[in-house]
Amino acid sequence: MPTILILVALGFLISIGSSLWTEVLWFKSVGYENVFTTQLVTKIVLFVIGFVITAALVASSLLIAYRTRPIYAPVTAQQQNLDQYREAIEPLRKIAIFAVPAVLGLLAGTGAAGQWQTFLLWRNGSSFGTKDPQFNLDLSFFVFTLPWIRFLLGFFTMALVMALLAAAFTHYVYGGLQIQTRAERTTRATRTHLAILVAVLVLVRAATYWFDRYSLSVKDSTLLTGIRYTDANAVLPAKAILAVAAVMVAGIFVASIWTRSWRLPVVGVALLVITSLVVGNIYPALVQRFQVKPSEKSLEQPYIERSIKATRAAFGIESVKTTPYTATTEASQGQLRDDAETIPGIRLVDPIVVSPTFKQLQSVKSYYAFPDALDVDRYNVDGKVSDTVVAVRELDLAGVPLNQRNWLNDHTVYTHGYGVVAAYGNQRTADGEPVFYERNIPPTGKLGDYEPRVYFGEKSPSYSIVGGASGASPREFDYPDNSTAGQKNNTYAGKGGVALSSFARQAAYALKYRELNLLLSDAVTDNSRILDHREPLERVERVAPWLTPDGNPYPAVVDGRIQWIIDGYTTSADYPYSKLTEVDTATSDSVTARSSAVQAIGAGKVNYIRNSVKATVDAYDGSIKLYSWDDKDPVLKAWSKAFGNTVLPMSQISSDLMAHLRYPEDLFKVQRKILTKYHVTDAASFYGGQDFWEVPEDPAQEARNVDQPPYYLTLKMPEQAAAKFSLTTTFKPVGDRQVLSGFLAVDADAGRTAGQPSNDYGTLRLLELPKDSQVKGPGQVQNDIGSSNQTSAAFSLTLSQFLNNARQPGSSVTLGNLLTLPVGGGLLYVQPIYVSASSTTAFPLSRATVVAFGNKLAWSDTLDGALDGLFGGNSGATAGDSGTGGATTPTPTPSPSGTGGGSTPTPSPSSTGVANPAALAQALSDLQAAYAAGQEALRKNDFAAYGEAQKKLDDAIKRAVAASPKGGSATVSPSPSATTTTPAPSATTP
Repeated sequence: MPTILILVALGFLISIGSSLWTEVLWFKSVGYENVFTTQLVTKIVLFVIGFVITAALVASSLLIAYRTRPIYAPVTAQQQNLDQYREAIEPLRKIAIFAVPAVLGLLAGTGAAGQWQTFLLWRNGSSFGTKDPQFNLDLSFFVFTLPWIRFLLGFFTMALVMALLAAAFTHYVYGGLQIQTRAERTTRATRTHLAILVAVLVLVRAATYWFDRYSLSVKDSTLLTGIRYTDANAVLPAKAILAVAAVMVAGIFVASIWTRSWRLPVVGVALLVITSLVVGNIYPALVQRFQVKPSEKSLEQPYIERSIKATRAAFGIESVKTTPYTATTEASQGQLRDDAETIPGIRLVDPIVVSPTFKQLQSVKSYYAFPDALDVDRYNVDGKVSDTVVAVRELDLAGVPLNQRNWLNDHTVYTHGYGVVAAYGNQRTADGEPVFYERNIPPTGKLGDYEPRVYFGEKSPSYSIVGGASGASPREFDYPDNSTAGQKNNTYAGKGGVALSSFARQAAYALKYRELNLLLSDAVTDNSRILDHREPLERVERVAPWLTPDGNPYPAVVDGRIQWIIDGYTTSADYPYSKLTEVDTATSDSVTARSSAVQAIGAGKVNYIRNSVKATVDAYDGSIKLYSWDDKDPVLKAWSKAFGNTVLPMSQISSDLMAHLRYPEDLFKVQRKILTKYHVTDAASFYGGQDFWEVPEDPAQEARNVDQPPYYLTLKMPEQAAAKFSLTTTFKPVGDRQVLSGFLAVDADAGRTAGQPSNDYGTLRLLELPKDSQVKGPGQVQNDIGSSNQTSAAFSLTLSQFLNNARQPGSSVTLGNLLTLPVGGGLLYVQPIYVSASSTTAFPLSRATVVAFGNKLAWSDTLDGALDGLFGGNSGATAGDSGTGGATTPTPTPSPSGTGGGSTPTPSPSSTGVANPAALAQALSDLQAAYAAGQEALRKNDFAAYGEAQKKLDDAIKRAVAASPKGGSATVSPSPSATTTTPAPSATTP
């Protein structure tokens, strides 16, 4: 048994040691070992202090109580009953004296270690430069100091209570404490011991009463957060009275040592409890009911003004530019002439809808995948900045055939994704597909040369073993090609990950991942590196545990590398008088409800937030960089000081990176949530609440009670000189009225100057419509779209007929984002309509675009046609999809499995060695016929027939692939051009 116990203990220690060592190696590999050591040392110090204080108090209570026990226990019936307990305890007494304090100390130490962030903020906090209006203290006291004081008071209260209970129990068991009315039965030593413990406990309670006064500044209520009239005039004096009363009671307990009576201390405690009830609860309730309630509006006015001012400052909305906007509802010819900059930038490609389209047209193979929600960015294409829908082609092990899934393939062969896919946001082909300007494997397009390999991404395997000896045969699958092998292999040459340069390191990781192959496989050598913790969000959270990251990392090609960009927030729930807000609720919308790639922030309640950091993660080597974005933020200053200035200055941001930084979505969502109430700056109006707003539900979604997400758009607000890349949202009045009450846009473009964001970046502009406005909101417009009898020159049926036909069996309709734009002196709504067949390989295609202005609605196969139809035949501006039914650039289809996209696979002259020529010829003939039938059905708007044609097309493709030789190829011809597809690669180990 001793041998077994020793082996178990050694195994436990080795496991803990390996985990600790691999953590050190990881942090060292990314250059943030200071973060790990600071965090670890702080936790250890707090744990030790918490353990020692609690264990010492409890142990001293047990020892003192035992050593001062009466030599002879009193001969009473009560003591005779306790004899059996003393006999039972005695054999375990020596163990208990050490075990009980140790267990309680462990619990207390663990709790103290969990407060490491509170401690570091207190230790490194600096001045805000602003004083609160009630106590005239700098805000840093409330944000940095007060939380630490509250923890200390709670900790000492807990430790003293445990020590008091331990002392009372021991004194009672051994006869020192007699639970009788005759106080002389209690020994002097017992009375002294307990009196001192209770006196100290009551003094801590007195301090708690005193500091509770300051905690009222963040007390939440329905009306506001912070001190209200009753708090200022009843609760604050009551807390001060209770603090003084508690000090007096502590003095009475100390005096009882000499008076040898519990009578006065008991009376003092009773009076303290009564005072607490009367002064601390009943009196404030009476003031609230009989003084405040009848005149609440006037009495609460100065406190509401405090809350409005503090809330707008804490959430960064104090400088919002509000403009009254009387929107016209009349549409006339040429009305958009003054908005010629905005109209071409209207985004027609919905990044939430087109992920399946990207997958079918650009994934190339089933083991490549795109996120279910794509991203919107800006790129300079042919000398012009264009809004772009962009995604990274990541590796998805779930797409690897099951017969090829094993440890070797999963962790040493399939190691990385490949390339970026980018499409114009404002264009589509005649068939409704996105217009890709960066596509295919290897990448071709207009983004120039860059490192396309994605070793660190949102779908990367948990860990991969990469690298190898110089000159060794490449082991990692790189991408499929037309070579004899059918694939190109690669050896990782980056500096990312941890080098497995010794047996000890390999053994440590084998223990960490419980994987013996790390020691046995010949794929793991001294030249190998292990890549783990590969998700960009996780990597940033590990090196900056004090940051709250944005829920939507997005990729960008920066200086020849794919970089993941993550916005980081510093938050607090202790900013005085600012309204506490549930961040996870504020950042939830229809996108987070149906997407795994975009998540709501899980930060609980906060009342202060700043986008203080812009973080990047290199997709090739995993390097992490944190850039300061708000160097005036006192919270960021505190964390930077605590962690040795791991945050780089803004001056180190390159011009290329600056061009891709944007205003973060989650911050904007929180700000719009706050603005639903705090756009009202008059205290009397705020109290009435008649002008409060809410974010509209997303009318394009069947799910109810999900907010409409904000949208990135390039537009020009009425007072702006030029169109800017912006993040926008709408507001409606609280209640059932689906009219528009406000439109908010923030300048989201950081510019292109190295180390310096543009002057307008982050400027919030609010268009406030009149209170009696009848401008339709998104809900009403969506209702009009679903029931419209408006015809279109491009179609021979009404809009409602088009939608109903497309929803019949064999096809389905997906409503794109309903965009709102302040143009033409009013508000224009734009919504793309996507149609897809009901088959496993189907994907949505943009078949129509609907626009609405005032009470008018129009639709067509292009935005240009719809706008002209809406504005009397000539809108006065040209949309981005102007031309022959959309963009003129043909979209290559790299895989014959992507059906329904207007592309017909035909045999390539390079195909040789056909195993079954007759079957292949028949399949290709059927394929051509099914494609032609599908196109004819589309021209007739017969979506049921189109769905049947897609099924036949899918069957023909499968038969053609089955009859094709291994290593063959097929050419997909959209009409005027063709693109060669690649054969399926071998996924086995070379």
